[in-house]
Amino acid sequence: MQAWQVHENGEPSEVMRLEEVERPTPGDGQVLLKVRAANINFPDVLMCRGHYQVRPPLPFTPGVEICGETEDGRRVIANPVLPHGGFAEYAVADAAALLPAPDALDDAETAALHIGYQTGWFGLHRRAGLQAGETLLVHAAAGGVGSAAVQLGKAAGATVIGVVGGADKAAVARELGCDVVVDRRAEDVVGAVKAATGGRGADVVYDPVGGEAYTQSTKVVAFEGRIVVVGFASGTIPSPALNHALVKNYSILGLHWGLYATKNPKLILDCHQQLTELAAKGAIKPLVSERVSLSGAAAAVQRLGDGVTTGRVTVVPTGAAA
Repeated sequence: MQAWQVHENGEPSEVMRLEEVERPTPGDGQVLLKVRAANINFPDVLMCRGHYQVRPPLPFTPGVEICGETEDGRRVIANPVLPHGGFAEYAVADAAALLPAPDALDDAETAALHIGYQTGWFGLHRRAGLQAGETLLVHAAAGGVGSAAVQLGKAAGATVIGVVGGADKAAVARELGCDVVVDRRAEDVVGAVKAATGGRGADVVYDPVGGEAYTQSTKVVAFEGRIVVVGFASGTIPSPALNHALVKNYSILGLHWGLYATKNPKLILDCHQQLTELAAKGAIKPLVSERVSLSGAAAAVQRLGDGVTTGRVTVVPTGAAA
């Protein structure tokens, strides 16, 4: 079969190689899945660079989120077990962790439903307790993680402010349903958010960016607000001033969604059921901006790492639009 292999760490476009390899052999409790579509996530970029908390042995195949097909023809959502990731024709996954693919979504959309939307749901609902009528601020609102949070926030009845970088991404954020869109390249984020909220600020801030975005968050979070720290796509990990959190009376909430798989996996199943229902109602639908063939995976992973993509970029091994 064909699979992308990383033999050394570096930029994805430089270290990912498309090779002919043997199909992986499932271990105990594992299944072999035909990859129908594989979603590209920022951890794929970080693993290529050797900067992720999980460091699979070299060589490995990236791709941590797929829509796969079982031997009996069922469509499922899976997180492949590395080093046999999803940027390949076949991948290996734990049988107990497979989730049924929603009928309302095609293969590419299904591949993009799991990590970003589960992270959004846990961050907004379980960690931050977002309520209808509250104001949600989403950084990088046109990106894969941010777009999921925007849709989930709207589905929860919140007013959503999306922060983006550039006019093209601003247009995407509006199409996603943001009530207010702030272009950080053309506007003062702090001033714009305060103006949009009458000076009150945002009740919940969803931050997958870190760096300057986190600093802005502390300036616009409302009284008793909650900042959800999701990731550091900017490459800069902030050092919170806890005296500021005390004086302004806000909470800083960390979210490591992957921990739930070991700490409380039932919650992941419960969340998937809710996401499936929301998809069936049309309340959420992954924004798949690009569907690329297997041969285009390395370039697509690099584009995500360079921050020039919107929504989700999905690899379809057959080359067909799934």
